[in-house]
Amino acid sequence: MEEDELAAFREHWKQELSSKGEFYADSTKLSGEQKQKDSKHRYFEATDANKKRGSRCHTTKESTEDPKPEDQPGYVSIASSLLDGRTSPLLDRIEEERTKRRRVNHNDSVTNASRQQLPKKVKREELVDQLIQDLNEVNDIPFFDIDLPYELALQIFQYLNCIELGRCAQVSRAWRVLAEDGVLWFRMCVREGFHQYASVSDSPCWKSTLRDCRNSAKTVSSNWKNRVGSISQLQFELGKVLCDVNSCENYVFAGYTSGDVRLWDTLHWDSTASYLKPNSLSAIAEPRPYVSRVQVNSTVAAAAYEDGCVDMWSTETGGQPIYHFQCPERVTTLTLSPDAPILGSSSGPDIRLDRPDDCGYWKMVCHAHLPKTVERLVVVPGKEQYRSMAAVAAGDSVYLLDSRTEEPRTLHSVYGHPVTCLDASQTQVAFGVKRTGWAMHDGGNKINVYSLETGKAEVCAGSSPGDFTCINLRDCPPHLVVCGNKDRRVRVFDLRSGTFVVSLYAHHLGVTSVQADEWKIVSGGGEGLVCVWEMRMGTKLWEMHNRHPVRHIHFSGSRLVTANIPDDKSPRGACITDDDLTAHRRHRGVICHYDFSEDALSQDNVLPICRSDYMESYGYNYNIGLAVPYDRLPGSHPSL
Repeated sequence: MEEDELAAFREHWKQELSSKGEFYADSTKLSGEQKQKDSKHRYFEATDANKKRGSRCHTTKESTEDPKPEDQPGYVSIASSLLDGRTSPLLDRIEEERTKRRRVNHNDSVTNASRQQLPKKVKREELVDQLIQDLNEVNDIPFFDIDLPYELALQIFQYLNCIELGRCAQVSRAWRVLAEDGVLWFRMCVREGFHQYASVSDSPCWKSTLRDCRNSAKTVSSNWKNRVGSISQLQFELGKVLCDVNSCENYVFAGYTSGDVRLWDTLHWDSTASYLKPNSLSAIAEPRPYVSRVQVNSTVAAAAYEDGCVDMWSTETGGQPIYHFQCPERVTTLTLSPDAPILGSSSGPDIRLDRPDDCGYWKMVCHAHLPKTVERLVVVPGKEQYRSMAAVAAGDSVYLLDSRTEEPRTLHSVYGHPVTCLDASQTQVAFGVKRTGWAMHDGGNKINVYSLETGKAEVCAGSSPGDFTCINLRDCPPHLVVCGNKDRRVRVFDLRSGTFVVSLYAHHLGVTSVQADEWKIVSGGGEGLVCVWEMRMGTKLWEMHNRHPVRHIHFSGSRLVTANIPDDKSPRGACITDDDLTAHRRHRGVICHYDFSEDALSQDNVLPICRSDYMESYGYNYNIGLAVPYDRLPGSHPSL
């Protein structure tokens, strides 16, 4: 049907050109001025019409000479070439116009009379010729002869954003196909932080996927600000005091004084990998050593015990440990890389790094001995596949441990200035330095930032009277670092200028944990308060309170995990009795999980304490004592 319409359009066009051609032959007898006026009303003329007119003139013997090809208007040849199917009908004419311009520009011996006649020739040129000439003066490539390969056009379009792609899609059909290409929208989706590990074939329409992700991100941001979502408490069993908690993405890992560990998958609550078994030696020990440190990332979970044992499990399979080793002393620090299966641990002054080989077998890849006891250890993320690095703080020195070198490299060492907190990103190491004694004259405590590539100091910021207790560099936006202090304030420093951009009075018992992203700050204090702040305005959005100090805060997307761990973690749960149940409730710790992507009005999102009734005994698991009918209250008469 489309081919028939195209053929009919061409025939109708040829007829119009034939009629206009006859009009052009008759108009040759007119004066030059009348020809100039009539030329404004002539558009196209086909060569077929010229042939018909010539044959008709010969048969009628009316001696009217045919106009020469060079006397014909330029648009006649253009229309003829278009009807014949040529894709570049203007190339010859463009080259001719270029040659004329070059001769005029390089001809210095032109007389004044010829210069005066030049504008007259320009006036006689047709509109199409003038348009082509102007376009070619701007661009050396003929405008109507551009034909880019599809892959090259995609390389150009990939530098456009969503608004610019939408404008380009309105230019033509060819540009619309380019602007809606799935590869462009997939790359844009990945650049904005959505579906980082996906491939192009995972979605049939990445444009719609990006729109849905943006709408979901706006909803999550609004729920964060208004505290709309679900809150749940992660608990294991009665009589087990919480020792340490760590979380990464959708995994939450906890260790207890009974020697048990528990893994929660917040995306799949019924996952069988949540139940982890201890190693055979720890299982038969009486009493079992309680857990001192835990760490988890997207692939493995590790736990260190008081007797120096370290176990590691897979987050996919669970069950028995996949790796186990014994340290000569108690493990003081334990850390995992957030994006790679690299485990760092220290026992006294000894440090070791473990990671799997190509076959999946774990082994020690680096070992070092420092002159002082290791207090803080952070594995540097984002390094090469066969390279492991860690930042170590021991006393008043900071070292860089590399699996490619035998001895650790000293980054910072100042006598009398102990390191109070430590964190590392892919390119930098940040730590807090305490000023004591004779060193107080230089203005107070500082935050030092060193480059991992050069090993030299980049920024020295801060001048607070209190010690820096926590710092977060890994999760912060570029050029920013957030830290908490004993002076009750949370500060955000700009590493480019070395000055703080945000200072918040947060917790009256000091800041114990902090994390920030592009627009919000989440902080925890020694009084048990969890606060969410809006960074740009410096205002508090909301807060949650618990009676234990906040030891762990981690959020990612729509999920927030906080852990309130008591200072006294003595294993009293092993010999607990009914009379001591009420007193023991205050010392076991609480893990809270917030999900801001869910509807807060759903019945499942109400805290379990609010859903408990008088007939079930698990109401005793919470931090408040419920008075049920069969309770024996102090001073009450015994029931008959």
